[in-house]
Amino acid sequence: MNRKQLFELFAEHFGGVPDYPWEEPSDAAVFRHSDNRKWYALVMNIPSEKLGIQGNGNIDIVNFKCDPAVKGSYLALDGFYTAYHMNKTHWITADVAAADDEDILSAAELSYALTMKKQKPKKK
Repeated sequence: MNRKQLFELFAEHFGGVPDYPWEEPSDAAVFRHSDNRKWYALVMNIPSEKLGIQGNGNIDIVNFKCDPAVKGSYLALDGFYTAYHMNKTHWITADVAAADDEDILSAAELSYALTMKKQKPKKK
């Protein structure tokens, strides 16, 4: 998958559009819920060495919110890493080009669900 395909996936599955909250020339894109503005994904281009990958130049990554109970399962998959530049307990990072497309979609769906607006219980 590449960055364009990732953005198309977010648009198709979540109605997501990239938000660029930092001053140009930053290419870091945030994907948020429209109702609560919480992030469910952060896409960045970073030096591969930041993830311990030697000699690959810059790579596109995506950070997802993750339940700590399943974090280890994602980290066992190809292309997934401990979170870069985010809370390492509650976030994971995927190399957009190296991770399996279905695994990225699964992580995105989990992140989207974890960051949804909480429903308040109705009073009886």
